[in-house]
Amino acid sequence: MNLLRLGLLSMSIAVVLSCGGGGGGGSGGIAPPGFAGATTGNASPTPPASTGGSSLLAATDAPTTATATATATGVGNQGLGGIAATPDSSTTTTAVSGDDGSGVGSGGTGITADATGVGAVDGAGSIIVNGLRYSTDSTVANIEDASGLQLGMSVKVTGPVDAGFTSGIARRVDSAADLRGPLASVDLKQGSFVVLGTTVTTDEATVWADASGLAALTTGRTLQVWGLPGAPGVMRATRIEQRDATTLILTGTVQNLDAASSTFKLGALAVDYRNASLSGSLDGRPLVDGMLVRVRANAASAGGLVATSVQWWYPVPMSDGTTAQIAGVVTGYSGMGSFSLIGIPVDASSTQVTGGPAGSIGNGVKLEVGGVFRGGILRVAKLKIRHVPGTGGPASFNLIGTVGAFKSPADFKVRGQPVDASGPGVAFHNGTAANLGNGVKVNVQGAEVVNGVLKASDVAFE
Repeated sequence: MNLLRLGLLSMSIAVVLSCGGGGGGGSGGIAPPGFAGATTGNASPTPPASTGGSSLLAATDAPTTATATATATGVGNQGLGGIAATPDSSTTTTAVSGDDGSGVGSGGTGITADATGVGAVDGAGSIIVNGLRYSTDSTVANIEDASGLQLGMSVKVTGPVDAGFTSGIARRVDSAADLRGPLASVDLKQGSFVVLGTTVTTDEATVWADASGLAALTTGRTLQVWGLPGAPGVMRATRIEQRDATTLILTGTVQNLDAASSTFKLGALAVDYRNASLSGSLDGRPLVDGMLVRVRANAASAGGLVATSVQWWYPVPMSDGTTAQIAGVVTGYSGMGSFSLIGIPVDASSTQVTGGPAGSIGNGVKLEVGGVFRGGILRVAKLKIRHVPGTGGPASFNLIGTVGAFKSPADFKVRGQPVDASGPGVAFHNGTAANLGNGVKVNVQGAEVVNGVLKASDVAFE
């Protein structure tokens, strides 16, 4: 009887996979939205999102549609994957319909339910997070602090993924800025800067939305940062924008919690949360030391912040059998069988390492991992090294879609993202730069985003 049940289950999966997801054209396809269940993250009330800033990327040329769009500094924006915030809404729920029509290949065998992904957006087609391509048909999104989803934004994605961690379905996408405040200092040699007492490090994958890099920043200027929390008081930036917003945002690890006085420390700053709303916990747990949180404050006190809200930072379900794929900076490393990423215990002792030698892994190294929780530990099945301090890492960004707003090889868009493919080292496949034009389907890869423009390294015509 068990064999019969397994056989029927396998046949059911095969039938569903044959239907594809998000349109034809992919290989295999992944189950449509009705197939596997997924947990949904907890939305949290926050102050109104800022609509200031520049280089928020337009997606009006992309073939996706959303039920709502927003405008920022005169730039119409649906966001990558058609995921947009609604104007004048602090917590947005946007149903997204349509996709790029390219389909999403399964890339592996089997389907997981209730999978959670946490990392930074590193591509579109519909969206790509930690190298995993998600279909965004019928996605529900909660986008804060921006008018739409963009490259480099930290996100939590909920939905089923394939066993190879190559493709999935985004049932829900949550994203909010992780740090906002005046720039206190810059260390060009170390590639870092300080905002609200937090040391922010950068690497090749840091998206510079409206600047050419650290040297272009001015102390005192308000920066808005998306990133991955590392050791207490340290964050790896995945996207940086210059903003005129007044609300302060600080993300980090809770330390020195004093429930009696309603205070704790985040990095170098004390946080007073006595009048703050608390939200985001998966199971209603109170604040504890070691918890990652995002704090919003309207004002700073002497040496600290007076919080208006405290939110658990992208909570990840950790019950046995739950699947997760996360990106983070290694902390607490004592070997491949014991370290942490974004506060999550990880065992990678039995996985194959890609992106570099396993011996290079240690504290401060940025990784992408996928696996299943057992006993409160993420048992990793797939691991990729994304950045080793002093060494670097592989190319980070990938756009799959149709060329739009074409002016020249140095100025066009894919999925609303500006692209420059005019560099001397750009490799073209199945064509040349002369084949670029509106409506042409391409797969673009690039290693950096400067002043909001992806510098292409490879362009393949599809």
